[in-house]
Amino acid sequence: MSASQPRQTTDAAPTLLVKIFGKDRPGITAGLFDTLAAYSLDVIDIEQVVTRGRIVLCALVTSPEAGGSTEGELRATVHSWADSLKLQAEIISGTGDNRPRGSGRSHVTVLGHPLSAESTAAIAARITSTGGNIDRIFRLAKYPVTAVEFAVSGTATEPLRTALATEAAEIGVDVAVVSAGLHHRAQRLVVMDVDSTLIQDEVIELFAAHAGCEEQVAEVTARAMAGELDFEQSLHARVALLAGLDASVVEKVRAEVRLTPGARTLIRTLKRLGYQVGVVSGGFTQVTDGLKDQLGLDFASANTLEIVDGKLTGRVVGEIVDRAGKARLLRRFAAEAGVPLSQTVAIGDGANDLDMLNAAGLGVAFNAKPVVRRAADTAVNVPFLDTVLYLLGITREEVEEVETAEAGPSL
Repeated sequence: MSASQPRQTTDAAPTLLVKIFGKDRPGITAGLFDTLAAYSLDVIDIEQVVTRGRIVLCALVTSPEAGGSTEGELRATVHSWADSLKLQAEIISGTGDNRPRGSGRSHVTVLGHPLSAESTAAIAARITSTGGNIDRIFRLAKYPVTAVEFAVSGTATEPLRTALATEAAEIGVDVAVVSAGLHHRAQRLVVMDVDSTLIQDEVIELFAAHAGCEEQVAEVTARAMAGELDFEQSLHARVALLAGLDASVVEKVRAEVRLTPGARTLIRTLKRLGYQVGVVSGGFTQVTDGLKDQLGLDFASANTLEIVDGKLTGRVVGEIVDRAGKARLLRRFAAEAGVPLSQTVAIGDGANDLDMLNAAGLGVAFNAKPVVRRAADTAVNVPFLDTVLYLLGITREEVEEVETAEAGPSL
């Protein structure tokens, strides 16, 4: 049979599952297939995993052709090769390919800090209860959280997401469910909120501390973020308390802003991998413009404090960035970036982020208020912003490669 005429593997065609396991070292995969090549076999499937220095390599191949080398000879040769490397080999006869995967495929990312066996069992059981089958599992990261991804087939994404969201809330892990396919790692624009998301602070409270009205402002902010107050009304009420502050306070507030742990890593990694990144904020351009320059962001939009004769007037000027405004800006950024909404990610924590989270291809609630966690596609409840990378299927190894590249060669 020529190379241009591959053997057709029917459900009844004899096949062999060759399993190799033992201490990993370079050359095992090449050695196995060099050994099999002498028997004119077709490779149907390959799976390999290395865990703590131990390899498990599986190859599903066609049986030796009739009239050619016998299956017994093949078995003896493979076992002899494995023995020479102090590996174990198992060869299982059967028929056909792997069973077809069910319709409906999803990627389920589970984040734990730590990820316990009990939590993993609960997630796996809930996947099974929805009619899903776990086809593959692999680790995305072990730091700053443990992140694993399940490839699931046999059930639709939306009911799976609903079921796992309930389970995740009960057992205290974070779970993201996205449809498998072209869009899994195709989200090419990430837009995030600023206050209590990109940064640890509420900017208006930093201004309020200089005006001596921090407690009053903080109370109104909390009620607005929980969805108890209209955002625009609360914004005007809070900003009015800042009237009379000297404009020099802007530089003081900029210096007080604290980035969320993992923020720089998130943005550096996304940018290095070709993503565009933006921020939208109910805060103020006096701060977000500085963050845009500092972090190399592609887009930034926020409210603007009015300053007249070197003093804050207690008013904002221009278009108000509120709940609807954030979603509108997400669409604008996506259009300017040439990215469809289905390939966007939005990250936020407050009620005024909900429209943006719902409009994006993937909405992530980051240490969010309960109303936001319930409405978002997924939630992250650990204080590390770079964990969002794992929801996009980006591994810790890729992150470390970016960090190494950014650091440059050592002298």
